Amino acid sequence: MDSTSASVRTDSTAAEADSTEDLHCLADVERAAATVLPAAVREFVAGGSGAEVTLDANRAALDRVFVVPRVLRDVSRCATGTTLLGRPARLPLAVAPVAYQRLVHPEGELAAARAAKAAGVPFTASTLSSVPVERLTAVGGSVWFQLYWLREPGRSLDLVRRAEDAGAEAIVLTVDVPWMGRRLRDVRNRFALPDHVRAAHLAAGPTAAHRPPAASGASGAASALAAHTEATFSPALTWSSVAALRKRTRLPLVLKGVLAADDSRRAVECGVDAVVVSNHGGRQLDGALPSVDALPEVVAASAGGCEILLDSGVRNGTDVLRALALGASGVLVGRPALWGLAVGGEGGVRRVLDLLADEFRDALGLAGCADVAAARELRTVRRDG
Repeated sequence: MDSTSASVRTDSTAAEADSTEDLHCLADVERAAATVLPAAVREFVAGGSGAEVTLDANRAALDRVFVVPRVLRDVSRCATGTTLLGRPARLPLAVAPVAYQRLVHPEGELAAARAAKAAGVPFTASTLSSVPVERLTAVGGSVWFQLYWLREPGRSLDLVRRAEDAGAEAIVLTVDVPWMGRRLRDVRNRFALPDHVRAAHLAAGPTAAHRPPAASGASGAASALAAHTEATFSPALTWSSVAALRKRTRLPLVLKGVLAADDSRRAVECGVDAVVVSNHGGRQLDGALPSVDALPEVVAASAGGCEILLDSGVRNGTDVLRALALGASGVLVGRPALWGLAVGGEGGVRRVLDLLADEFRDALGLAGCADVAAARELRTVRRDG
């Protein structure tokens, strides 16, 4: 597909669904989004790396976790509220950082941030956001800023200061992208951004003119996004960088992309406030452990020294319950918010978050839990095969 056809719909009024009332679960939202998005954009959002083994395994692993419900408890009122990074949230959930959201809707991140505010959950703005962080924090909700470590460390720290000045409430450092995983759907589609979509926090963006640099990392044919990422992101991010960042920011610091117990211990030693157990939604190392399978060991290794969040594959309220029962403080949800944005802009994202809220409240009550704290006491059983 020619990259110029990988563009968001220009007539947003006609393209958005008149109503989201017929969307009863997140799978419905994804199917609806597939009918309105250009094929290359849909595959950019949906795809993973390599043979997409990890992408598929994330969902399968969650479905292998069974919760043992409790009975004869008063669940006439089920409270879904909690705290994330020390601040109140109506759900144990944050919207994950996803790049270039104007690909799927003209308002992009701005509409999604408004929806997150209405739902009472944090919205995470990406370094590769197509809307600047200042406009997102101006919405008035809780905004976290996701940071990619750039080849010029000074530019990374400038972004941190910019996020602080804008009123962001946390810095989420992504630690699993020395370069972009080889995403074959994008390679085959020769995917590049249309001219009207750019990374608002960076001077340049990945256009069709980009070609992979002659360096270690992504090899062979690559998409324009992969080429831009390899030229921009630093593969030299280390624990020393984390320690330096910890000293330079007053905000809570979150590491996103942790799967190993030893890395969780090291994060606590560095004074990190939270880690996100994540394999980048199956978009980095294909064959990496499903996030939910890594969660129990990461929780145990952190020994209560920081909050633990789960990312990758969360698609319903029962998944949120599963994560809590396995020791997480909450979850991050990425692709579903993009599907909702594509279908109905702010209203579509609100529908996604409302569905998750309804499903989570239902799961709490049916598991015999009146609140989030009770969910963390549930026992789980893993059934393989």
